[in-house]
Amino acid sequence: MTVVTFVARNIAQLGLHVFERVGETDRRRDRKSALARAFVRPDSQMTGYDLVFATVGDLMLYDRAYWVRLTDDSGGVVLRRLPPVWVSAGSASLFEVGSYKVAVGDRLVDIPASEVLAFPGYSPTDPLKGSPAVEALRATLQEQIDAAVYRGQVWRRGGRVSAVIERPREAPEWSKEAREAFREDWYAKYTGRGTHAGGTPILEDGMKLTRVDFNAQEQQYVEAAKLSLTTVAAAYHVNPTMIGQNDGANYSNVREFRKMLYGDTLGPTIARIEARINAFLVAMVGMDPDTFYAEFNIAEKLQGNFEEQTTALQSAVGGPWMTRNEARARQNLPSVDGGDELIVPLNVLTGGQASPIDSAPKARLAGGVRLKARASAKAAAEDRPNDAERMAELLKAFFGRQRKAVLSALGAGSKDAGDPGWWDSKRWDKELAADLLAEALTVTEAVGTSVAGDLGGEYDVPRTQKFLEAVAASRASMINTATRDQLVAKSAEIDDWDEDSEDPEPQLADVFDEAEEKRSLVGAATLVTTLVAFATTEAAEQVAPNEATKTWVVTSANPRPEHAAMDGETVPVGEKFSNGASWPGDPVLGVDGVAGCTCDLVVQRG
Repeated sequence: MTVVTFVARNIAQLGLHVFERVGETDRRRDRKSALARAFVRPDSQMTGYDLVFATVGDLMLYDRAYWVRLTDDSGGVVLRRLPPVWVSAGSASLFEVGSYKVAVGDRLVDIPASEVLAFPGYSPTDPLKGSPAVEALRATLQEQIDAAVYRGQVWRRGGRVSAVIERPREAPEWSKEAREAFREDWYAKYTGRGTHAGGTPILEDGMKLTRVDFNAQEQQYVEAAKLSLTTVAAAYHVNPTMIGQNDGANYSNVREFRKMLYGDTLGPTIARIEARINAFLVAMVGMDPDTFYAEFNIAEKLQGNFEEQTTALQSAVGGPWMTRNEARARQNLPSVDGGDELIVPLNVLTGGQASPIDSAPKARLAGGVRLKARASAKAAAEDRPNDAERMAELLKAFFGRQRKAVLSALGAGSKDAGDPGWWDSKRWDKELAADLLAEALTVTEAVGTSVAGDLGGEYDVPRTQKFLEAVAASRASMINTATRDQLVAKSAEIDDWDEDSEDPEPQLADVFDEAEEKRSLVGAATLVTTLVAFATTEAAEQVAPNEATKTWVVTSANPRPEHAAMDGETVPVGEKFSNGASWPGDPVLGVDGVAGCTCDLVVQRG
């Protein structure tokens, strides 16, 4: 039911709204008509959410659904769902239904087709039936059921033995008393709440501890569950990542999948329901279908966060668009006197800046001559305040995965952190480089596209792929090397590693605590600064390699002396500054030249 309820919940939460057409370019939300009230409260037992949820569930499981239209005591419209298993259609002709027979207990009730809103599915052989996806998935689902039954049988009937202790044949024969003494000593020390439970047992006489149980990995429980989930999701055209299949997922692609959800994934089902309502139900309740129509409130889910909405609307209307009292109402604050007037800052003029957040108008033509176009790396970064936060979350999640694997390896194998057997450099560098590359492409594409647009051109993303791959690999190696060196150094501080000493894992975990809480933030800020500056420079080189320039701008009140001396230094966009860097934050400056730097880079064309 994971996929079915996922789709049903996400469509039901949208809400069905009724609108009245008041002209070709105007529409008015209808809240008082019988249909609008019915969508809020279909009957005495259901809400609009309940009705849509159940309807979508019926469509997913049976490929058909039914509503019956009734009238309450006050003459209002009542909509009730008819479970598909209750309903059978009676044909009036080859393609028409005369009535529906509904099973109510032990009797059949005939309901005229004019009172039923049917949502029929597709069948290649019968136009009145559907083709439920669950029929095609029967084998997959049955396999999951059989697997669950088998696991239950194992738990009920399987021997509860996790390990056996083996003695070699040549070991001296045990007396009954010696064997019982060994058994009681083992139970007292290593089982339940024993004094050495969880520790490493010391065996004698060549004894060997052998595990005999089969774990979930060996029986491929997880792989089978993932395959079934992916197969069912594919049958319903749902991206597996959206329902918990997180292999290969990161913040960037999950964000894009979410945007696709209400278009490619849920859009067809939404359109299917809206079409039946507008084609038949509107007229059934006595309303003019040419004037009134129903629509899911999908815009609420597609309009982005508040920051994105604000930027888009401000650019569209050419100035501020919200009064102070409107803004206060969003924060549940009382209105203030004079707060209903729209304030227009003095720096926002018709034909000038589109909004007070603009600081670099795009190049424009005056008398056939291109005026100077300029863009700032700092302004580009300020337009994307969430990049550093996303990068920090990416690093924090990586450190969390690394913590579990590394500390587990240290606990299961050698407890000497100087022994490299517990550290898989290739794995960690590969995983982190892949994560960093995905985020680097997202950040640089957005910044590069914006800067290139300001300079009057377009940004070529594939041209930067190889460079960003090298940057991601280099930064991944640097980050992982720092983590490994800290673990080795921490291990050297622990004096005694024998079994009676304090467990070293909590002490080594301090390294990952610092990585998740501090290093992720500092590393994210430094890396995003580098990516933004690179994308700004790269965009200028792509758009105007022979005429664009770049300028080093100091923004800090207390800059490094070497940076202060460079304030205002301008060079061609393809050359390096006097300190050997291509931009502020260039890794060639080293840690001392990059950490905490707030200098800006301004590129200019013309």
